Amino acid sequence: MITKTIDGVSFDLHEDFDFEFLSDYGRVFKVYDQQDSGNLCFGVQSAERKRFVKLAGASTVRSNTSPDEAVSRMKGTISIYEDLSHPALIQLIGHKEVNGGYITVFDWFEGDCMGRQYASHARFETLPLTEKLNIFHEIVLFHIHVHSRGYIAIDFYDGCILYDFERKQMMLCDIEFYSKNKPIINTMGRIWGSSRYMSPEEFQQGAVIDERSNVYLMGAAAFQLFGGGTDRSREAWRAGDELYPIALKAVQAEKAERYSSINEFHSAWTEALAR
Repeated sequence: MITKTIDGVSFDLHEDFDFEFLSDYGRVFKVYDQQDSGNLCFGVQSAERKRFVKLAGASTVRSNTSPDEAVSRMKGTISIYEDLSHPALIQLIGHKEVNGGYITVFDWFEGDCMGRQYASHARFETLPLTEKLNIFHEIVLFHIHVHSRGYIAIDFYDGCILYDFERKQMMLCDIEFYSKNKPIINTMGRIWGSSRYMSPEEFQQGAVIDERSNVYLMGAAAFQLFGGGTDRSREAWRAGDELYPIALKAVQAEKAERYSSINEFHSAWTEALAR
């Protein structure tokens, strides 16, 4: 492992990489180097604006894929960000090849990543219930949009959430595995993602992954925000009696016992919240 320092910001790599291209966008002020996607992410500031630059092709310390695979995957994400453009999704503003790698460039969002690998996650967990309810509302609305565009969400977890604690604003990122192939047939067994958010069929080779799988995802996200995570007991739930059975129905092991769509889940959640 080696440590690189750019503009006074240090991060770790398995192997060296030429980062000269970053100077075209300004001065590096932030690096996210702990993702398992194989990507490195940079906050870069010029005189005019801040940008979020995501690089595939470097040998990162926590990657579960090769640099070449990361590049191929990133190139395939361009159309996903374009198709799923939404106020709650970071906006893609450019992409190109660099030094054997590939970058996507986004507008900068003034927030912290909520992934467990970052210190900001602990602060995120202690947010007031009202703020968490607002965050969850935006997550669900975005995934209603995802399905309206013909996509299935894959590999969504807390690391996809950026949050500005001062302005109380959320933005989503890292939708690289979202797929327009509906339904998806699981050819891998355990597919990509955090097990805390994954439906049973995302572990079963030959299983169908569809909108009911994403209903499970919404329920799992609710338990991460309002409950005990994978402890889905009533004792660990902190969002009241009315919402608990809604989340619990969403995460039933049998798909037929879940809500049939995210819209149906959202309607039940909204009605329960209003009681």
